Amino acid sequence: MLSPKRSKTMWVLFGCAYIAAAESLFRMTGGGLFYEFSKYYIILLVLIGMFFTGVSGRSYPYFIYLVLLLPSVLVASTTLGYDLNFRKSIAFVLSGPVCLGASALYCYDKKISQEQLLQILACMTFPVLAMMVYLFLYNPSVKEVLQGTGSNFEASGGYGPNQVATLLGLGMVALTVRFFLKSPSLFLKLFNLVFLGLVSFRALVTFSRGGVLTAVMMMIGFLIILYGKSKYKKRQQILGSFFLLGIGVAITWSITASQTNGLIENRYVNEDATGRGKSDLSTGRVDLFVREFEGFLRHPFFGVGANGMKQVRLEEEGKIIASHNEVSRLFSEHGVFGLIILLLLIFTPLVYRLQHKGNLLFYSFLIFWFATINHSAMRIAAPGFIYGLALLHITYEKKRPVSRKQLIEP
Repeated sequence: MLSPKRSKTMWVLFGCAYIAAAESLFRMTGGGLFYEFSKYYIILLVLIGMFFTGVSGRSYPYFIYLVLLLPSVLVASTTLGYDLNFRKSIAFVLSGPVCLGASALYCYDKKISQEQLLQILACMTFPVLAMMVYLFLYNPSVKEVLQGTGSNFEASGGYGPNQVATLLGLGMVALTVRFFLKSPSLFLKLFNLVFLGLVSFRALVTFSRGGVLTAVMMMIGFLIILYGKSKYKKRQQILGSFFLLGIGVAITWSITASQTNGLIENRYVNEDATGRGKSDLSTGRVDLFVREFEGFLRHPFFGVGANGMKQVRLEEEGKIIASHNEVSRLFSEHGVFGLIILLLLIFTPLVYRLQHKGNLLFYSFLIFWFATINHSAMRIAAPGFIYGLALLHITYEKKRPVSRKQLIEP
């Protein structure tokens, strides 16, 4: 309470970053108070932060966004059957979107320095490294748990490979940023590169492609912005670091291919264990997307209500199947309001970017949010919180000129 205003902002962001990155570790070890603990804790932290530091008056699009989520709750109250618990169904499907809205409201136009942003990324790295160590202890030999080219739960700590790979991918990006911006010596570069290789290995052997490919896209986005903003001397250093990174990537991939008997290569070219091509690259996600879009066409104005597609699939197919795509869920469950929500979420940060271009990771953060919600919906808090980080106002501390006192002779 007695801390300066900027310090309060940083402590809130540190806490949110750590909890968001630790969510899969909490779930696989039973370390969280309850399943959705991370999302609610982040919402609580940013609400406390809002109480002490307020929100920007220009963040009103996110107030509108939160209000537009409410009609789906009213529709769900009339459509959800007795087989689905109303309170749990609503909380499960809206906790992620509300976490995003709260994070965006809090982060919008908050001023922090680039060094502080790097500290936030470091906070994300710690729980990811802890999860990486846990995975090595839980599953020291990948060869013993190989089960074809499908997502591997045993190599993912007994928990969902998709979510585990997503957060390991986030750690890969944080370590890559540290490799380029916070490793002035060769020793530090090699030090960070070793950890990057270990985290990348554990991400790859989950056999879940979404988190790894998202991480690669984020790295590309970061490097393009970094290279474009750098001067000639800095660009030469970046190219040298990139060459070293390429060697690390090649070694990591070779080790992974060896430990998986080449199955990881089959996975990424969409082949099964025998080398035959798979007909569905999306592992069923496209069919779910089409079905949910059909739900939007049948109920274009108010949608089928929050979590309503589960009810539809239960009635039509006799089983409950959760959505993997937040975009199609927005359309089917929120109707035309979902379309407005999606437009707000895409264009508000892009408009903000026109005025504030200091965030080197702006596009990387947006890539993480959009790619993750398209392969894993909002099952974890990370995409919502990371989206908020794209709205921070990043400043650069100017070097003060050294003043020399003139000697006055008597």
